[in-house]
Amino acid sequence: MGIVDKLKDKAKENPRRIVLPEGEDERILRAAEITSREGIANVVLLGSEDIVRKKASDLNVDLGKTMILDPERSPDLDRYAAIYCELRKDKNVNEGMARRILRKSLYFGAMMVKVGEADGMVAGAVNLTASVTRAASLIIGLHGDISTPSSFFLMSKPSFEGGESGVMLFADAAVNPDPTPSQLADIAISSARSARLLFGWVPRVAMLSFSTKGSADHPLTRKVIEATEIARKRAPDLLIDGELQADAAIVPAVAKRKVRAGSPVAGRANVLIFPDLNAANIAYKLVQHVGEAEAYGPILQGFSKPVSDLSRGAGPEDIVGAIAIVCVEAQGAVA
Repeated sequence: MGIVDKLKDKAKENPRRIVLPEGEDERILRAAEITSREGIANVVLLGSEDIVRKKASDLNVDLGKTMILDPERSPDLDRYAAIYCELRKDKNVNEGMARRILRKSLYFGAMMVKVGEADGMVAGAVNLTASVTRAASLIIGLHGDISTPSSFFLMSKPSFEGGESGVMLFADAAVNPDPTPSQLADIAISSARSARLLFGWVPRVAMLSFSTKGSADHPLTRKVIEATEIARKRAPDLLIDGELQADAAIVPAVAKRKVRAGSPVAGRANVLIFPDLNAANIAYKLVQHVGEAEAYGPILQGFSKPVSDLSRGAGPEDIVGAIAIVCVEAQGAVA
C-alpha cells in the first residue's frame, strides 16, 4: 500500500470537514465526488450554488449531500467580517472592507478554518500559491514559534531504498524563493513536525548544499551552516545535520566517505531541506519526471491549522490526496 493510500485509510477513520474554495472548478468537483464517495472527508464547496450544481450536472458528477456555500450570500458574512476587523485592527480595516475581502472564497474558506467551522482548507487548483499563502497567513495565522510559512512535497518511489521506505519530504519547493538562515531553520523545524505528525516518522533532517562539512567555503554554504545551528538551538532534540550534499544525505556509502565524524542523519535522511526555491523546485520536478517518483503537494506548513496548496496542474486524484493529508493533519494523528 502506498503512503497516500495509507493516509486515505487514516482519514476515513475520522473524516473531518475540509473546505474547498475553488468549488466551481471541474477538477475540484470530481475530487469532491471521489472524496465523499470513499468517505475520506466531509467537503464543503465554495461558490455560486447554481453554477456549482449546473457544472456538476453537466459533468455527470454526483455531489450527493456535499455542502455548497456561497460567500456572497452567506448569513455568516457579517459575523466573519467583525472577526476579520478584530484580526486586522492594526490596519484599521472597517467592516465594509472586511466584507469585500471575505466575499472572496479563499478568504471566506480561511475564516471557516480560523473559527473552527472547517477543520482544514485545500486550494490552489486555480489560485496562485502566493494567494493561498496570503489568505492563510492573514486569517489562520502561524504556529507561535514559527515566523515563516513554508511548504513540502511528499516524494514517493518505493523502489528507492533510502528515505523512509522510499518516501521523503522535500522543502521548501513552493513558497520562499531565497530564505534567510532563520527562515531555513523555520522550514526545517516545520518539515520535521509535518513528518512526525502525518507519518509517524522520527525525522532525520538534512540541510542540503553543494558542499559537505566544509568541502567548499562560500556564502551560500555558510548560510546553510548557520541555519543548521539555529535549528539545533531552537529544537535541541531534532536529528538534523548540515551542510550536506544530496548524495551524502541519502546514500549510506557516500555518507561514510564524506562524513568522517559520523552523523545521525547522513546517508539516511528522510527530510531534505533545500537552500532556496530554485534548488527545491528543480529537484522535485526532476525526481518526479526523470526519476518517475510520485509527487504530492505542495502541502503548506507552519500554520496554526491545516492548509494545503495545490499545483495548478493537479488532477482530481492529486486533489483527493491533498484532502486526505489535510484531514489526517486535522486529526492530529499519524498515518
